[in-house]
Amino acid sequence: MDKNKSSELSTRLSEVVVYGMQEKKANEIVRLDLRNINSSVSDYFVICHADSHIQAQAIAKSVEDEVYKTFGQDPQYKEGQSLGEWLILDFVDVVVHIFKKEKRALYAIEDLWGDAQIQDFQSA
Repeated sequence: MDKNKSSELSTRLSEVVVYGMQEKKANEIVRLDLRNINSSVSDYFVICHADSHIQAQAIAKSVEDEVYKTFGQDPQYKEGQSLGEWLILDFVDVVVHIFKKEKRALYAIEDLWGDAQIQDFQSA
């Protein structure tokens, strides 16, 4: 697959992830475009936070469901489901980070990738 086609697919995947987050009223959704950063491990990070453990799990399930409906794809890797403080869904080209609010501030991923292009999204 050529690079442009791959990039289009990862962009579309990130949009579906954002939609899944919006469906469960995720807070402060941002998409970090990492495609022009040499050391990046993926094309996009999509980050949000939840008000509770239950909401974090609901957001993760919504994202998984929307991605599966659109692409027939499950995350390659998942972590954090049991604690709900920081959930990660790794779709390879798009990595999803769902935090509880205080953990998001603590880890400050947006600051670690400060040279990424950042796009903000509103909750639905």
